[in-house]
Amino acid sequence: MRLYVYVLEARDLQGTESKGNLYAKLQVGKYKSNTRVVSKALNPVWNEEFVFRVHDIDEELVVSIFNQRDDHGFFHASADLLGGVRVPVWSVVGEDKQTLPPTWFSLEKPKTGKFTTKDSGKILLTLSLHGENTKDSACPVEQSQDIVNSASPFQKKSEGKQLVKAIANRLERLFNKNEEGLTSDSRSEVCSNSDYEDCMDEPFPSCSFEEAIELMQSKDGEQEVLDNLQGGILLDRSYVVSPINLNTLLFAPNSQFQRDLAELQGTTDLQEGCWTWKSVKISCLTRTLTYTKAATKLVKAVKAIEEQTYLKAEGREFAVLTNVGTPDVPYGNCFKIELLYKIMPGPELSSGEESTHLVVSWNISFFQNTMMRSMIEGAARQGLRESFEQFADLLSQNLKEVNSAELLGKENMLATLQMDHKSDLELAIEFFCNFTVVSTIFMICYILLHILLSGPSKLQGLEFDGLDLPDTFGELITSGILVLQVERVFNEVSHFFQARLQRGSDHGVKGQGDGWVLTVALIEGNNLASVDSTGFSDPYVVFTCNGKSKTSSVKLQTRDPQWHEILEFDAMEDPPSVLDVEVFDFDGPFDPAASLGHAEINFLRHTSAELADMWVSLNGKLAQASQSRLHVRIFLENNKGVETIKEYLSKMEKEVGKKLILRSPYRNSMFQKLFGLPPEEFLIDDFSCYLKRKMLLQGRLFISARIVGFYANLFGHKTKFFFLWEDIEDIQEIPPSLASVGSPSLVIVLHKGRGMDARYGAKSQDDEGRLRFHFLSFGSFSVASRTIMALWRSRTLTTEQKGQRAEDWEDQDDRSILVEDDERFSGFEGATMSKVYSAEHPFNIKSLMRLFDGDTLEHSVMGKSGCLNYATTPWEAVKPEFYERDISYKFNRHVSIFGGEVTSTQQKFPIADGNGWMVDEIMTFHEVPFGDHFHVHLRYQIETRVLGTDSCHCEVYMGIAWLKGTKFRQRIGRNITEKFTRRLKEIFELVEREILLANAQDSLA
Repeated sequence: MRLYVYVLEARDLQGTESKGNLYAKLQVGKYKSNTRVVSKALNPVWNEEFVFRVHDIDEELVVSIFNQRDDHGFFHASADLLGGVRVPVWSVVGEDKQTLPPTWFSLEKPKTGKFTTKDSGKILLTLSLHGENTKDSACPVEQSQDIVNSASPFQKKSEGKQLVKAIANRLERLFNKNEEGLTSDSRSEVCSNSDYEDCMDEPFPSCSFEEAIELMQSKDGEQEVLDNLQGGILLDRSYVVSPINLNTLLFAPNSQFQRDLAELQGTTDLQEGCWTWKSVKISCLTRTLTYTKAATKLVKAVKAIEEQTYLKAEGREFAVLTNVGTPDVPYGNCFKIELLYKIMPGPELSSGEESTHLVVSWNISFFQNTMMRSMIEGAARQGLRESFEQFADLLSQNLKEVNSAELLGKENMLATLQMDHKSDLELAIEFFCNFTVVSTIFMICYILLHILLSGPSKLQGLEFDGLDLPDTFGELITSGILVLQVERVFNEVSHFFQARLQRGSDHGVKGQGDGWVLTVALIEGNNLASVDSTGFSDPYVVFTCNGKSKTSSVKLQTRDPQWHEILEFDAMEDPPSVLDVEVFDFDGPFDPAASLGHAEINFLRHTSAELADMWVSLNGKLAQASQSRLHVRIFLENNKGVETIKEYLSKMEKEVGKKLILRSPYRNSMFQKLFGLPPEEFLIDDFSCYLKRKMLLQGRLFISARIVGFYANLFGHKTKFFFLWEDIEDIQEIPPSLASVGSPSLVIVLHKGRGMDARYGAKSQDDEGRLRFHFLSFGSFSVASRTIMALWRSRTLTTEQKGQRAEDWEDQDDRSILVEDDERFSGFEGATMSKVYSAEHPFNIKSLMRLFDGDTLEHSVMGKSGCLNYATTPWEAVKPEFYERDISYKFNRHVSIFGGEVTSTQQKFPIADGNGWMVDEIMTFHEVPFGDHFHVHLRYQIETRVLGTDSCHCEVYMGIAWLKGTKFRQRIGRNITEKFTRRLKEIFELVEREILLANAQDSLA
């Protein structure tokens, strides 16, 4: 058996006239141990834990208190015994779950080697007995040492009242309010005081998870803002639920959500430890989970050990740090994974319901260097992203996500900021009500009154008429003090009026024009740094976006300013990517302002809900030392809708030199979901290419109005990253070489310190700290290079350069530089089309066109022909009489042994004579061998050959557009032609059978 002894504190010790150096000595049988020495204390607090092996319950625990003398030597050889107590081990056995709650024991004065009954003070102890002869507990010590009993996380109301009463009694004793009532009946109390919680390691049955969280809230107080981990963000969403309920759902013992997640991810042998107090720098709750992770394509099923620790619990904000170790995987002893769950209040909802913002970030820590470091990081990143995609899906099934329709509108949220701003007179009264001004006014009034009451004085010394000099040193000193006071008051008045004039033009001024309108509501600041000797500052904020700046008013003599101001930028043609924020200390219109901190808000890293109400932590030495923050609300709107995007693409066409087509909403939404982008982001173009790192990685390069992104999926191992156009410092074209496999390369160099979230995709980092990305083997290098270079230049031009550029294009309007398409897909000219199907069908065109309408006939036919998860988008008009839609599905194993996913885009338009339809389709294959080397093009021509007959004729042409060369080109082309010839015949036979059957049933009815 093992006896756990918690030595908490001692009080009312006798024999110490002054503060002494006190320690406790413990002994069970032949085993002895000492606490640390608490110097200069009358009521020492130790908060220490000891474990003794017990062979017989008849043994005793002997605790003695010693006062170490100043002339002591090593091992406390010179010390006075103040008192002691003996506690039989068998007395603990009789307690509930063999755990004795915090109990005060009276110390006995030593006499002739034995303890007498004389009271010598008291000591607070907690005892717990564990081992093979003890009763079963709900939470074994070997598994976890918790303050929460996981077998019964929710207690009855009566037990909760008992706990609150015990906590109140305990707090009274700590503050010496009720010392007389400290008797043995305190055995029934729950150990809950913050002075010794950090040493507890045992479950106490009368404390539930919710109560333990409340205890942590009561003792933690206000903590610093926790930054996200460096590995990146895995989950960033808001849900319609209170923060404390979300915290309970995710981390409560025996959570149903954890069991559902384990089942979804194939996790087995899940064992949840109990929550316990752990002392590191501060007392915090911690627990350990063990489970077996499901096998993947690359790694077998392995055992994982996960330690969860509460770093923060402040009522509505929680932070849980998780350390995950997998020692059984290759190199598993070299690293550990860190996850940080941040639960914070979410945005305000129009319904009035409470919302919560959940952010999960990650990092990987290496204990030792290894050559496999980059591979381990990539595998961990991929595994975590897939795992948290499942986590997010399951959480969305349990909780309702916050969407833009539920948020308070911009007008309503800004209306909450409308408050009565103080008038200049009120501000002046508040600012000038200080000792300097009041004392100066008093002195001036006093002197004026003295002058009025005094008669004319005689001329003395060097005085003459009109010149009255001080007659004594006292008068001279008084005059000097008055001059200094008047000078200080004058400076304050000057400073006040300069600050009020600074306020002027930006607050409340409406933005002009059509396009992207950015509105910033500056609410307040918190803990702003001070550079003045007064300990206060005169802060104002400058916001900069797309080369335009807006300035707030100056708030005088404060570190926690309240602005409640609305700053609106003029409409911008280019969608903004970042908002730069800098706080300055106002020193006057001609003096250089000192920076109090700065920050950058990336619109692509935050949802509209997050931007609508956020605290921004400031960077900089002064700001970080003070933990400065700004409270802002940001709204980015496109007041012309899709017309703004079309105008932007039209402008970019002149820069790029080719036609840019507005992508369908389905493709845009897939692009946004792939990179986690806000809904206003739109795709411009994408290219198949290779990313060059240590090894070549084939994928696709996506470019939009604000980002450059790369995505690859190699045997389930996904790689994706993006960076902003503004992050790019230079783009270089490298001619073909042996290292680039005979293909020209495009090297993108980022500014120093920029794009660090995408650093794992960079080939190298130069001496100046700039990341370099190498892309090669484009399908058409000239088109890709020209497009990327043109978009980058357009984003980096200044406002004056953009204006000059627009004038140059107006002068060249008579010269067409665009490569116009033939009203069909621009890619069709790269494929040689050949007829693969032709047939006459005994029904009209309208019936056959149902195959392209997305109704039940289409889904039924495609499902029977081997298409799984068949999905279509509605037809959308891209130009007059031209319609476009997107399709996605998977082949079953009978169609392709590789399975594989197919995405295609169809475009339909009427034939020139009006007697039929033409449907063009471009198909892209994913996760099949050489799928990135080609596209399959199909053209369906459906028309009525003989007018007035109830029949139609259908012809299908097919071609293969090769994106890159391969020695298997002939074999692949032959295989595709044979497969699609049989497949098209089968599809149209199914269509004919379904239509005729439906017509027969209609005739019978």
